[in-house]
Amino acid sequence: MAIEPNPLPHSPAAPTPPEPSNEPEEIRQIGQVSMAILALIVGIVTGFGAVGFRDLIGLIHNVLFLGRFAVHYDANVFTPPSPWGAFVILVPVVGAVAVTFLVRNFAPEARGHGVPEVMDAIYYQGGVIRPVVAVVKSLASAIAIGSGAAVGREGPIIQIGSGLGSTLGQIIHMPAGQRIILVGAGAGAGIAATFNTPIGGVMFAIELMMPEVSVRTFLPVALATGMATFIGRFFFGPQPSFAVPPLTPMTTNASSALTLLLYALLGAIVGVAAAGFVRGLHLAEDLFDKIKEPYTRHMLGMLLLGVLIYVLQQRFGHYYVQGVGYATVQAILLGQLSAVGLLALLFLCKMFATSLSLGSGSSGGIFSPSLFMGATIGGTYAALLSTMHLPVPINIPSFAMVGMGAMVGGSTGAAMTAVIMIFEMTRAYDIVMPMILAVALSLGVRRLLSSESIYTLKLVRRGHVIPKALHANMFLVRRAKEVMEADVVLAPAKMSLDDFLAKWGNIGRLRHVALTDGNRIVGVLRINTALRQTSDRAQSSVALRDIASRAFTIVREDDIVFDVIRRMRGKNALMALVVRGRGVPRPESIAGVISKEHIADSVASSISMYPAGD
Repeated sequence: MAIEPNPLPHSPAAPTPPEPSNEPEEIRQIGQVSMAILALIVGIVTGFGAVGFRDLIGLIHNVLFLGRFAVHYDANVFTPPSPWGAFVILVPVVGAVAVTFLVRNFAPEARGHGVPEVMDAIYYQGGVIRPVVAVVKSLASAIAIGSGAAVGREGPIIQIGSGLGSTLGQIIHMPAGQRIILVGAGAGAGIAATFNTPIGGVMFAIELMMPEVSVRTFLPVALATGMATFIGRFFFGPQPSFAVPPLTPMTTNASSALTLLLYALLGAIVGVAAAGFVRGLHLAEDLFDKIKEPYTRHMLGMLLLGVLIYVLQQRFGHYYVQGVGYATVQAILLGQLSAVGLLALLFLCKMFATSLSLGSGSSGGIFSPSLFMGATIGGTYAALLSTMHLPVPINIPSFAMVGMGAMVGGSTGAAMTAVIMIFEMTRAYDIVMPMILAVALSLGVRRLLSSESIYTLKLVRRGHVIPKALHANMFLVRRAKEVMEADVVLAPAKMSLDDFLAKWGNIGRLRHVALTDGNRIVGVLRINTALRQTSDRAQSSVALRDIASRAFTIVREDDIVFDVIRRMRGKNALMALVVRGRGVPRPESIAGVISKEHIADSVASSISMYPAGD
């Protein structure tokens, strides 16, 4: 179907109207101010949603574990022994029934840790998330965490905030790209409000959610996270997530160099653990999926979890691995929990408990379990080092915090987010340098052992590949004159095809032809001039204008390729004619042509500068 480009300004003759198109009309982008206002709305609603979500967790936890109707719940304090005694084993089972009912009947997307579903919506569904998902996810995850499932609250609040952003983007008609910005803003706002980590929220959205990073995407995300953080601090207070005793600053001497090497080794060890967590979680999902009946599957997993937390409470005095597990992390950071054997056991128990919970069908995140496992690995490692009497100071809380960052970064692939969030959650600046080193090594080791993160492996198994890096596409900022093919033929529109082939047939290759009518450009053609060899005996009176296409557009030599591609797509053009100067385009001003093949070849050549592999 021939589609004519819009006439250029001051063109002496306007072309004929385009033929009807079956393509849907492109939705007009909304302005930056409107996007900013919408982002503030997302931040406000998500902030209050985070507050309500945490209160709901507290209410369910207090009712099911302690038998009292109260909202207040400090996750950093160990839950006292339940008045139910051994029957506390059934509390996670009760939660499993409710979670399965909600997920199965209203929103299957609410199962699991949430972030992969948001990433899938961004990359494969144009940022569309069903509104019901936010409601079901909040209820199912609050019940799961409150009843003891070993999952985190960040996955649910990310999915809740993203769902709110997507819903707003669907109510107000906007392009998919802008809707995705609101989805990312909602995710960042959820993280920021729930953990009091505004920078971490922004980094999470940029590093894991946003296909593009620019001023127009950063501003809405920053506004949403800032507003959500303000609301979170209003209700929860300005203090960091964990209290940390004063740490001894690292100095620049040989002792500090050895300490950094020890932190680096910790990062490598945590990388192995992160790979085990990624593989173990998906192995648990595969094993539980063999049980087809969803209620039986989830109840069995939660029954095993109930037995585990009861045994831990009877043997060591606390439930330890139930819920988000922040009480255990806080005890390690305060130096109250330093026994090597117990720390190592708790690491294994948490990995097992989280795999049981999510593998059998629970709803919750993996960020909090990663913090728990990282803290226990770091604490175990530091406690072992202390027994070696090395000539360096060994501080268990410092190694625990570095382990937390390394586990989060290694398992999720969000290295910068991990460093920033652990810093914001502890306000311990002195561990930032060793944490950067440990996170980098953890991520590197995990990728050697498992190329996919805990977020992306689930989607890859579904056949949905997610980018592992954000590339600056240097090709898109090249000028049209750098990409165009200068060999373009000018031919009168009234010339016959036979005459054209007689003149150009000796070339024997594909030629790009611009058809002229006086001083106007009226069409384009791509002709294989080798056709003359097979048509010498056939005579035709077909004129070039009869077979020409008006599906072309006009661009200038200094236009960047990004704008050229956008213009070609908007005009549904087969090619773009590149003209010199800024005046009315004339045939003699044509400098070259850009076709879709030229763009594809240039894109392919531009990726050679990036490192090979994953």
